[in-house]
Amino acid sequence: MSNDGNKKQFWKRNAAKVPGSLIKAGNKPPPAMPGKPKKATTFQEFESITSDAWDVGDDDDELLAMAAQNLNIEVVMETANKVIENHSKQQERQRQDDTTELEQREEDTQEEVVAEDEEEDNEEDEEDREGEGDVTSPEVSFASQSSPYTDGRLVKSHSEAPIGSPKDAAGEHAGLHRQRSLPHRPPVIPLVARMADQNTSGTPAMTEREASRLDKFKQLLAGPNTDLEELRKLSWSGIPRQVRPITWKLLSGYIPANAERRESVLQRKRQEYFGFIQQYYDSRNDENHQDTYRQIHIDIPRTNPLIPLFQQASVQEIFERILFIWAIRHPASGYVQGINDLVTPFFVVYVFEYIEEEVENFDVSSLQEETLRNIEADSFWCMSKLLDGIQDNYTFAQPGIQRKVKALEELVSRIDESVHLHMQQYEVEYLQFAFRWMNNLLMRELPLRCTIRLWDTYQAEPEGFSHFHLYVCAAFLVRWRKEILEERDFQGLMILLQNLPTMHWGNEEVSVLLAEAYRLKFAFADAPNHYKR
Repeated sequence: MSNDGNKKQFWKRNAAKVPGSLIKAGNKPPPAMPGKPKKATTFQEFESITSDAWDVGDDDDELLAMAAQNLNIEVVMETANKVIENHSKQQERQRQDDTTELEQREEDTQEEVVAEDEEEDNEEDEEDREGEGDVTSPEVSFASQSSPYTDGRLVKSHSEAPIGSPKDAAGEHAGLHRQRSLPHRPPVIPLVARMADQNTSGTPAMTEREASRLDKFKQLLAGPNTDLEELRKLSWSGIPRQVRPITWKLLSGYIPANAERRESVLQRKRQEYFGFIQQYYDSRNDENHQDTYRQIHIDIPRTNPLIPLFQQASVQEIFERILFIWAIRHPASGYVQGINDLVTPFFVVYVFEYIEEEVENFDVSSLQEETLRNIEADSFWCMSKLLDGIQDNYTFAQPGIQRKVKALEELVSRIDESVHLHMQQYEVEYLQFAFRWMNNLLMRELPLRCTIRLWDTYQAEPEGFSHFHLYVCAAFLVRWRKEILEERDFQGLMILLQNLPTMHWGNEEVSVLLAEAYRLKFAFADAPNHYKR
């Protein structure tokens, strides 16, 4: 089938799904450009989760030093390559360990099945001896109950079962037997919705190196005036969970570096936010605001649907107030679909400021009202600080995103021409997949645990959200070059690019991604002609 045929089928099939572009509330989407396929993406469910920000491996210290000073490009590339090479070795060791563990697990399972099969056979033999005179020959009798082999159809006992079915039956019967004997378990939260790192249950014990880094943060934050430049250097490789709330507030400029002034500034800003609530929130049902509020009200339940925390009514009310007040105070853009995602990392981080346990199922109603008000106000102001730097992403015609997508295309054409030409060959336009990457800062492509780790570096990096993000997107795209080059049509490429398999990602993968992005920035940021045609 031709590329045009594949594209038509793809867009037709996905036309009714959530659009990939962010549409300003109350406005109709602009008409599609003539000759271009209608923009409609298949949003994968917003994966989600958080994790402690411990960095992986000793290489991060070298990378952190590079972030603070303008080093020789050979040194930069050598260090970043070292991080990536070590990561590859660790992955290979992990694959070997996983293979060994899987083989052992299969052996144990097989032994259990055989043992239970023998036990079942003994019980059946005893029942046969007790009722020997009443048993009809298995060659001609029909099972009185539905057979597991036929999905409910009646078959002759044993003799008409599929080839190899006695063994299969034993395994299936044993599995059902074990299932009946197990106690009831609460529903398991999917991996994509786990707040902890995928290799841990709960908070892992700190290594000596992690404890040392935590001490460095605490010493730096304990001074009367925090050195923000040193804090940025230390934060580039990840921020420990225990100090992440105050570190994010400092790096975003929400609170001052002077320790004595922090409490008074926090009280003033929190009071100011709730002054906005009193002034504006009752107008949400007014005719000129009801479209905005309606869109916010629709989008909130879609935010992290796999995490029970975000489905609590009190949390959704907090999000509604934050987003509505921001939209009222920023009429140039107003509320845009997708901004709701940008609240979640701040909210989760600031909830962690008050609790020790994991947050997936945490009932926020157990917190004091004043605590919830603090979390709400802090999330609002820090989200506002972030959006102030990328607001042209959301104004009319979204010029910021269009520029960044074009820059991404030019950059990829230089760093990996094979990937660029492959997408050109099958008529995949960067805007069709990278629009969402820029709009949502990769939040729809990564688990929330990875987003929070990524934002540690974005807040430490000058213009992290507006400029460094471009290089992260380029590194992210090239990371999947093998899978991209294996796809041989438009439809396959679009499905891949909109559903990249990152659900198992953790801090290690994010560290490698950031190392590669930093290398690209060093190579191209100060030499734009290198990637311009």
